[in-house]
Amino acid sequence: MSILRRLALMLALCFAFGTAYAQFDIEQPVKWKASLEELSEGVFEVQVVANMDKSWHTYGLGPFEGGPNPTVLTVGGEGVTLVGEPYVKQGGRRVFEEVFGMEIDLMEDGDVIAQKIRLEPGASKIDVGVEWQACTEGSCAPPDEVHLTLSAPETVSAPEGKKAGSLWGFILEAIGWGLLALLTPCVFPMIPMTVSFFLKQNEKNPAKGKFMALLYGICIVLIYTIPIAVIILLTRLISGNMAADIFNWIATSWINVIFFLIFVLFALSFFGAFEITLPSGMVNKADSKSNRGGIIGVFFMALTLVLVSFSCTGPIVGSAIIKSMQGEIMTPFIVMLVFSIVFAIPFTIFAFAPSLLKKLPKSGGWLNSVKVVLGFIELALGMKFLSVADQTYHWGILDREVYLAFWIVIAGLLGMYLIGKLRFKYDSPKEYVGEGRLILAIITFAFMVYMIPGLWGAPLKALSGYLPPMQTQDFVVVHTSGAEMGTFGFSTEAEKAVLADRKYSDKLHLPHGLVGYFTFDEALKASKEQGKPIFFDFTGHGCVNCREMEARVWSDPKVLDMLRNDFVICSLYGDDKMEVLPEDYRTLEDGTVLKGMGKINSRFVMEKFNANAQPFYLVLDSDGNPLVEPMGYNLNVDNYVDFLKKGLEAFGK
Repeated sequence: MSILRRLALMLALCFAFGTAYAQFDIEQPVKWKASLEELSEGVFEVQVVANMDKSWHTYGLGPFEGGPNPTVLTVGGEGVTLVGEPYVKQGGRRVFEEVFGMEIDLMEDGDVIAQKIRLEPGASKIDVGVEWQACTEGSCAPPDEVHLTLSAPETVSAPEGKKAGSLWGFILEAIGWGLLALLTPCVFPMIPMTVSFFLKQNEKNPAKGKFMALLYGICIVLIYTIPIAVIILLTRLISGNMAADIFNWIATSWINVIFFLIFVLFALSFFGAFEITLPSGMVNKADSKSNRGGIIGVFFMALTLVLVSFSCTGPIVGSAIIKSMQGEIMTPFIVMLVFSIVFAIPFTIFAFAPSLLKKLPKSGGWLNSVKVVLGFIELALGMKFLSVADQTYHWGILDREVYLAFWIVIAGLLGMYLIGKLRFKYDSPKEYVGEGRLILAIITFAFMVYMIPGLWGAPLKALSGYLPPMQTQDFVVVHTSGAEMGTFGFSTEAEKAVLADRKYSDKLHLPHGLVGYFTFDEALKASKEQGKPIFFDFTGHGCVNCREMEARVWSDPKVLDMLRNDFVICSLYGDDKMEVLPEDYRTLEDGTVLKGMGKINSRFVMEKFNANAQPFYLVLDSDGNPLVEPMGYNLNVDNYVDFLKKGLEAFGK
């Protein structure tokens, strides 16, 4: 049937049905409703849903060249910026229409079309327009349109961070750093100076002295937290998403190499190679003003403490901030707030009750020992940053066994230091090993022994979040039986050949010898060909929780068997810096061409699934539609098995 004949037939149907509508004054069979849903800070989703009789349908978003009128969704208004194109959020089905000789998307009762938008400050209303044509068996209503108005919300919530689930881990780590900072040689001796200052205040006026002691602690907290709060505030005022973009970029870019070098520098400082100090003029000026009375004097007393102790707290503060940048946007501020509170509490307590000073141990060589132990910890933690950069850029210089070798050596040297077999230039001579050092040495050597089997492929599940992924391991033990097949390598040459046919499989690999895809289009095609649902995995090289899930949950025989046999796996990396093939480039509305895999995948997942967290798991049908509610970080294997089973049941297996 020619295009002209199809058009003529459609016009005849529309004219006949339109005449019937005019003659009998029947209302349009479709009623539209609009709603607004917040996705992240400043970003919303406009949703329109059609209510119609079950026998009616409208057409999808098209375009349908030579076919019916598609549904058109327009969104606008002052302060409203479109993000991407309209899309079908729920429902929709593809059928072959003989009258047009093509496949066409149909929208039915309850199906939802959506458009993402960004609302600028001051936006008050959102204009929503829908154009459509409704049809039923053998006839169509005339095209129609409707205009709706939505009110912009007065407030917006904070965006979800990439690894918000690890915030408590950062907080606990900040508490630990705060306590350790008190034991360093340039901080611990400051306690008597604090006591001396406030002892005079208490003698003159006890009530005022206690108030000044409390104010002293508050000033310490403010001095540590205000600078980072100002930085975050300025970036958010300039652009609502700038701060999040900056921290996300920092978390996965080449700048991690600089962080690694900073950690090494801090470690050398703790070992006694040099001291990281502020200019003496700055410290002396603050100290001279601390002699003033009243609130001004207390503030400069706190500032003097922070500046004098910088040579020890600087590395600790820098480490805490750098690590916390791996979390959500406000995490660095929260971490610094917790660190400063823990750091300030003992000084405040001694300012309240100076007599407690008598119960403290005397300064001595043990303070330098604490500093050296911190140096070994800094050196080990710094390896993680180099590992993230190595994975995202595929340099291949820090594979899993190399990483483990460094950690094993560091742990061994730390153990030798604790038992007195290794000394640094500022250490006091030790005639014997104390009980505390012996216990720490035993723990350190036990940790070293635990890591050694990892050189030959042992999973080391307790460290899975901090180690490079298993697929970077060169020294492997290949298992070829049962559910363990391929746990530490590819089980067969056939699997290797299959994997080689997938895009980017030369750089990206799945754990436990699983075979999957690294582009969404390939996964969709494979799902249709194999008749299997898609297991969708949004992950990242720098995602600690992703590695834990793979090592502790995916490795379970029940989970591994289902992933291997019942699903088509699609893993998309949100932080990979690889440039994709030209056919996979993505051009944005403003003409910007995205070429990096991480940027393309992150934007795709946000637009299609309204998600930016990692890990993020879904079970999809062969058209890419979710079959069950998504799942994130969850180490409960039974819950994960139920999640996969529900997906299989919804797919109809």
